[in-house]
Amino acid sequence: MKTVYSAIVFLIIACIFGLLALFSITSLDYTPETNPFPEQHEAFDLIYVTSPRPNQEITSPLIIKGKARGTWFFEGDFPVLLLDENGKILASGPTTTTSRWMTEDFIPFHAELNFNTSNTKNGHIILRNNNPSDLRENDKELKIPIVFKQETMTVKIFFSNSILDPKFSDLQVFASERQIPKTQAVARAALEELLKGVTEEEKSKGLFTNINNGVKIQKLSIENGIARIDFNEQLEFQVAGSARVEAIRAQIIQTLKQFPSIDNVIISINGRTEDILQP
Repeated sequence: MKTVYSAIVFLIIACIFGLLALFSITSLDYTPETNPFPEQHEAFDLIYVTSPRPNQEITSPLIIKGKARGTWFFEGDFPVLLLDENGKILASGPTTTTSRWMTEDFIPFHAELNFNTSNTKNGHIILRNNNPSDLRENDKELKIPIVFKQETMTVKIFFSNSILDPKFSDLQVFASERQIPKTQAVARAALEELLKGVTEEEKSKGLFTNINNGVKIQKLSIENGIARIDFNEQLEFQVAGSARVEAIRAQIIQTLKQFPSIDNVIISINGRTEDILQP
């Protein structure tokens, strides 16, 4: 009788310790209260990510860390993808573990992805289970929202200035610096900033633009030191006076000629270069 009683006590103690061990995993890392992915309950019970966290800013290289049950792996790895908000795949690769993966327990994983700067602000990391069966019903994934940290660069855009040139007599234009997302199409990006007009801070410094609202760039090409820029008809809509016409040209030309690859600028409207921007 004593032997049976001892066995029962031992079994109860073992069950308690087993439950405590399980509780220490579930409650610490993925209780419903701390689950950042409430719409993905099934995946979250199988995998969780400690870095990066949801909506965290990321840069390249991206280090991904977390834990997943061994059933999420096959041959010790599973795929991970990085997508921009348009669904374009920026990087992909294997997520690996150094632990024994043939287990139903949680084991650590690690991945490193290198990617080029995204043109979108937001994106997603998708961690998919390694599914050797190729059966769709066995596919699972965890989707984590992230924010791309934007690298910036400085460009100059040119405006008239009512303080430095109050009589608008010398037709001078003056530079104002803007921070923009880093891009290879820097000339077009600078022109896009010019077409936005002046900010409140720039207005306080006397800067103003002579370019109409609603002007659009239809085409820009740069070849052999010549920039050819085509605008819509809004560029010359109700533009009168030689001073304003010359100022518009100066704003565009100086904004483009800040770049060493551009020596000359040819402006057109709907493909026309003759008889445009007439006073």
